[in-house]
Amino acid sequence: MEALKQILKSYFGYDSFRLMQEEIIKNVIQKNDSLVLMPTGGGKSICFQLPALMLEGTAVVISPLISLMKDQVEALRANGIMAATLNSGNDEATDRVIREQCRQGKIKLLYISPERFMTEIVWIGQMMKVSLFAIDEAHCISQWGHDFRPEYVHLGVLHERFADVPIIALTATADKTTKADIIDKLNLRDPQIFVSSFDRPNLSLDVKRGYSAKEKLNTILDIIDRHPYESGIIYCLSRKETERLAGKLKREGVAAGAYHAGLEMEERSRIQEDFIKDKIDVVVATVAFGMGIDKSNVRYVIHYNLPKSIESFYQEIGRGGRDGLPTETVLFYNIGDLVTLRSFADESGQSELNNEKLNRMQEYAEAQVCRRRIMLNYFGEVSEHDCGNCDVCNNPPQHFDGTMIVKKALSAIMRTKERIGFTTTIDILRGTMSADVAANRYDLLKTFGVGHDVPARDWRDYLLQMLQMGFIEIAYTEDKHLKVTMLGREALFGDKKVELAMIRREDRRKNKIKQAQQELPMLYSNGDKTEDPALFSVLRKLRQNIAEENNWPAYVVMSDKTLHALAKEKPTTLNAFSNIYGIGEYKLNTYGKRFVDVIKGYVNS
Repeated sequence: MEALKQILKSYFGYDSFRLMQEEIIKNVIQKNDSLVLMPTGGGKSICFQLPALMLEGTAVVISPLISLMKDQVEALRANGIMAATLNSGNDEATDRVIREQCRQGKIKLLYISPERFMTEIVWIGQMMKVSLFAIDEAHCISQWGHDFRPEYVHLGVLHERFADVPIIALTATADKTTKADIIDKLNLRDPQIFVSSFDRPNLSLDVKRGYSAKEKLNTILDIIDRHPYESGIIYCLSRKETERLAGKLKREGVAAGAYHAGLEMEERSRIQEDFIKDKIDVVVATVAFGMGIDKSNVRYVIHYNLPKSIESFYQEIGRGGRDGLPTETVLFYNIGDLVTLRSFADESGQSELNNEKLNRMQEYAEAQVCRRRIMLNYFGEVSEHDCGNCDVCNNPPQHFDGTMIVKKALSAIMRTKERIGFTTTIDILRGTMSADVAANRYDLLKTFGVGHDVPARDWRDYLLQMLQMGFIEIAYTEDKHLKVTMLGREALFGDKKVELAMIRREDRRKNKIKQAQQELPMLYSNGDKTEDPALFSVLRKLRQNIAEENNWPAYVVMSDKTLHALAKEKPTTLNAFSNIYGIGEYKLNTYGKRFVDVIKGYVNS
């Protein structure tokens, strides 16, 4: 136990283990197989990196993306740990050096992709002493997982080729079916299954429904304004949307880049590298972006569109706040997204499964109870208390008598013989002479213009509420026309009162004024000590200089959490510096004097 803690402090700078890490590490050291489900940012990497330092030989880490391997290798080297990666980005001379170092046992962790591993498997078996196999993003091996990758399937031969080498499979998201599939496909031997809490209390959860493109942009700009010089990710459903939104942000002066699978590999790599190294603040991306992101200081994650499943959503918001500091997550929810995703699900090879996953995502977005409890319940974890850090907890929905609004909408749909979608329904209610209204003479209907006093954006929200309350449904096989359900007919022709949730929308001008009145947005205090934000800025600049000298991302040098602690504690001796969170022996010896000198100069100025 003491040896484990000593290595933890010496190499990683941590004084104690997080939940379950110690048990997992002991299981690996005892050469038993393990399946680890732990949230992004929960400390999965330590579970195989620390055993790699204790066991004889080289740990082989099988990971899906070059960028992810590169980031982890840089972070390990910044902690004084010998690590390397064999990938297509290396030249032959580099690979030869790495192979020789592995043969000599000098490399403690070797990162490699599953397809590259299969081409190297004979050499690895003959020339290396393998201490353990770590299968990162293990859900990729399961056809039931949200990111299935065929190249992972071949890893089932590991125990056949390396009989005595333990395997640790790690993932942030896997339901019961995916867990069983991972164990089966990897041929794990009596694995101990470790399921950590899926709760990420530092992530706030916020859903904004029925927003127009303009309202979305204003909200996004507000969030960016709250996080000057900090990093954020915005996920979009389509490639075109990423480029369109990134263009809008750039015109507003935001350092942003678009990322999607349609870009040339070189361009994708450049955007990701610029984001990792803080040359741009925001990446607007499709789901093609993310698995390779090990960046610890992402302060906000925004979903411009509804994700296809809670697994995907959880994985994507998990890329924020990996350092444990407060992080915003915002999900925009619109009917158009639901229609598009339903079409994707119907056309997929697993229509029933994907529609069920989408249903659960829809339930989360439409919930009027604590969102975190819904998400944790999805992963089989029960919470007895509301979280106090989601929009429902912080602003419980208020309701009003919406009976007449519902009756007007249902009547408009019925009078067209249920042959219209959301847009035309709103046009009829608002009295807008659109092409569809004119072509079908819907302007002659009694309901034409009966809702002219309600803004179109509010009608979108009310129709969305009516959908989730079961008054209407979408006929996906009939050109997405709206159909009034039996419950809807009872609401239309009966005298039962219908309550709707009041719509809350932010006023960007008021938000800007409120923000301008705040002197400093982010102060961390502890007891009688309060963080000095000016010192934090000075230390961040020093960190950036060191990062550029080594061609590393800034967070590899020091995490934001460590910088905040330094700005609060203001250590002016190396001994005091060594007691700061995240400072191990290597960082103490390598950067300690530079940081202490800067802090001394600041304190004495």
